[in-house]
Amino acid sequence: MSNVWSRLPATVWLLGWVSLCNDATSEMIYPLVPLYLASVLMTGPGVLGLIEGIAEAVSSLVKLFAGMLADRTRSAKPWVVAGYAFAAAGRPLLALAGSWPVVLGLRFADRLGKGLRTAPRDALLARAVAPAQRGLAFGVHRAMDNAGAVIGPLLAAGLLSLQLPYRDIFLWAAVPGAITVGLALLVREPAPLTPPPAQPFHWNLQVFPPVFRRYLAALGLFTLGNSSNMFLLLRARELGFPEHQVPLLWALTSLIAALLSTPLAALSDRLGRTRLIVSGWLLYGVCYLLLAVNGLSSGLLWPLFAAYGLFLAATEGAEKALVADLAPQGRLGTAYGWFNLTAGILLLPASFVFGALWQAVGPAAAFGFSAGCAGLAASLLHFWVFRGTAMAAESKPA
Repeated sequence: MSNVWSRLPATVWLLGWVSLCNDATSEMIYPLVPLYLASVLMTGPGVLGLIEGIAEAVSSLVKLFAGMLADRTRSAKPWVVAGYAFAAAGRPLLALAGSWPVVLGLRFADRLGKGLRTAPRDALLARAVAPAQRGLAFGVHRAMDNAGAVIGPLLAAGLLSLQLPYRDIFLWAAVPGAITVGLALLVREPAPLTPPPAQPFHWNLQVFPPVFRRYLAALGLFTLGNSSNMFLLLRARELGFPEHQVPLLWALTSLIAALLSTPLAALSDRLGRTRLIVSGWLLYGVCYLLLAVNGLSSGLLWPLFAAYGLFLAATEGAEKALVADLAPQGRLGTAYGWFNLTAGILLLPASFVFGALWQAVGPAAAFGFSAGCAGLAASLLHFWVFRGTAMAAESKPA
C-alpha cells in the first residue's frame, strides 16, 4: 500500500494538508456551536435545525455555481483558495455573536466558503489521478480531512478544560485558518485533460447519463434523513454525557474515519463503490435507531460514535469517486456541483424536520425518521440505480 501511496500526485497530498488544517479550524468550533446556542444564547433544537439547514442549503447552491464556473474557466484553484479564505475570515467572528441570528449569519458565511471550494476541489482531485486511483485519492483526502477533525475537537476539549470561555476559543480559530489559506495558495493545478469545449456549459441535469441522475435521487433520499451532525452532539449532552467531553466524542468519530477512510475507499477501486456505500448507509440507520432509544446509557455513546466514524469512512470517499465514474470527464466540476447540491440542499428540510420532530414529538421520532430514510435509500441504490447498466450493482470504476 505504501508504494501505491507514493505514486499519488503531489496535488492530492497538498490538498489533503489543506483540508487537515481547515478541519482542525472548523472542528475546533463545530462541537461548541450547539453548546453555545443552548447554554449561552438559550435556544433549542428548533433554532439549531433552522441555522444549519439554511447555512447548508445556501452552501449547496453555491457549490453548483462554483463547479460550473470551474468547468467554464478550466481552472479550479482560484475558487478553492477563495473558499478557504472566506471561511477562515468568518469563523473567529463568532466571538462577537450575541444572538442566534448573528450565529446564523456567520454559519452562512462559513458554509458559503465551503460552497465556493468544494466542487472545484473535488474536480481537481479527480483530474489529478487515473480512474483506477480515484477511490484511493479521495480516501487519502478524506483521511487527512478527518485527521484535522480529530485535532480540532481535542483542541476544543483542552481549551474547555482550562475553563476558557467559548468566545476566546472562537478567536483562536484564526491561527489554523491563516495556515490553511497559505497552503491552498501552494496548490498546483494539473493541466486539463481535454481542451475547452466549443459548446456552452449547461447546468441542466439532462446532459448527464440517466444512471448519474438516479444516483443523485438515491443520495437525495438519504440526505433527507441526514440532518446536521450537531444533533448527535446535542443528543449526547441530553443523555447525560459531560459537556466538556462532548468534543471528545466527535474527535473519536473523526479518528475512526481518518484511520479507515483510505483503506475502505481504496477497496472500492477493486470491489466496487456500491457495496461500501450501501453498507455505510445501513450502518448509519442502525446508529440512529440506537440514538432514538430514550434512557440509552451514556457509556454506550463511545462505541456508537466510533461506529458513526466507520459509516463516514465507508461512504465519503466512495460516494465522490462514484461521481467521477458516472459523469462525463469534461463536466466533472458541474457533476460535483450537482452532487454537492443534492447532498446539501436537502439539509434545509432535513435539519428543519429533524429539529421540529425533536421539539414537537421527541428525539425518538426524529432519529427514527432519519433511520428510515437511510434504509430506503440503501435499497434504491442497490436495486434501482444501476438497473440496465454495464456497471450493474458492483459500480466498479471504468
